[in-house]
Amino acid sequence: MPHVVGVHLHLERDGRVLLGLRHPDTPYAGGLWHALAGHCEDESATACLVREAYEEAGLVIDAADLRLVHTVHSAGRDGPPRLQLFFRARRWEGDPEVREPDKCVAWRWWEAGEPPERLVPYTRAALDGIRAGRPYSEAGWPG
Repeated sequence: MPHVVGVHLHLERDGRVLLGLRHPDTPYAGGLWHALAGHCEDESATACLVREAYEEAGLVIDAADLRLVHTVHSAGRDGPPRLQLFFRARRWEGDPEVREPDKCVAWRWWEAGEPPERLVPYTRAALDGIRAGRPYSEAGWPG
């Protein structure tokens, strides 16, 4: 079964990480906090993340400033398994703004070691892995 590739932006500023509150009516994880994310279309992972950062939050990022910091291999709940790639941006331009209110209703900076309770589970796995310096996690697989 082919796997879906998802990309996620891990932004840190002054010991805080950026997370977005998903709209309660979104098909996946409504009402939960999550990293800025998207699915790769006919593009590379970094090109996808550059595009998504601008579309979702108005952030301008150069792909050369992205570094892969964690991968989560997650089992599909209602679909195929997914490779979730988390990239840290060394630099960016702009302040996060809600540009797709039907998907995300707010952006907020959270203390890196104290993310919100209502957080997408594989995002929590990634944040924990990043803090511990682990490059890889698995989520949702049996056993």
